[in-house]
Amino acid sequence: MWNIPNCVGAIDGKHVAIKCPAKSSSMYYNYKKFFSIVLMAVCDAKYTFTAVSIGSYGSQSDGGIFQLSSFGQNLMQNTLPLPPPARISMESPQPLPHFFVGDAAFPLRTNLMRPYPGFNLPRTKRIFNYRLSRARRVIENSFGILTARWRILRTTIECDPKNCEKKVLAYIVLHNFIILNDHNRWYCPENYVDRQEPGNIVHRGEWRREINSESSLPRIRTTIRRASTNAFNIRDRLADYFINEGALPYQDDIDLSIGGPYI
Repeated sequence: MWNIPNCVGAIDGKHVAIKCPAKSSSMYYNYKKFFSIVLMAVCDAKYTFTAVSIGSYGSQSDGGIFQLSSFGQNLMQNTLPLPPPARISMESPQPLPHFFVGDAAFPLRTNLMRPYPGFNLPRTKRIFNYRLSRARRVIENSFGILTARWRILRTTIECDPKNCEKKVLAYIVLHNFIILNDHNRWYCPENYVDRQEPGNIVHRGEWRREINSESSLPRIRTTIRRASTNAFNIRDRLADYFINEGALPYQDDIDLSIGGPYI
């Protein structure tokens, strides 16, 4: 659906604002200067959440939030029940592993792709970054829909962290239930998410106008670790695929010189 083969989901993390817990000192006080617990989540192309980890301290090292979650540990140890490697096209004889996509905050792994770093990148790397970011944006849309529809997430939740974790999980379960049964598209209309129309016309999702992105579920930051040679090779093979048999007709029309409108 988002033109990136072997991708099984997009991952991101956000802070959920809570009142200062009693006798918590600064454990929940984050770099944005408010008290929070962290929601780490994965979603699929239909904006349903497929894995979540809720409750890390807002003050924790951002790298530690991902690496200490059960999902993060299984991903880093390559023990997640992912499908076996598969060919991404008829032109590619060697299969590639299935993977998640994340932004530059996440480490590059054989099962987790992140953008190429730096500026003034060659065309192949710029297009890879655009294609990856376009696929990764589904998690931004999922968080946006969740926050716009369950508006308590736009405020400071007035309860202790354990009850807050249960509430956030309940909102996610309800979100998934509605998304999967919303046949009339009233919960998530076609124009509610970021989209791209023929002629390279880019539209920002309506959820962005309903929430204040700076105060609703602000993103986490993660410490990067050195990737393996195999992970670099997989990213290079995907980048080569995106400019050859996997090219999209409009990808060269995007102004990628300064990053481009990554949707």
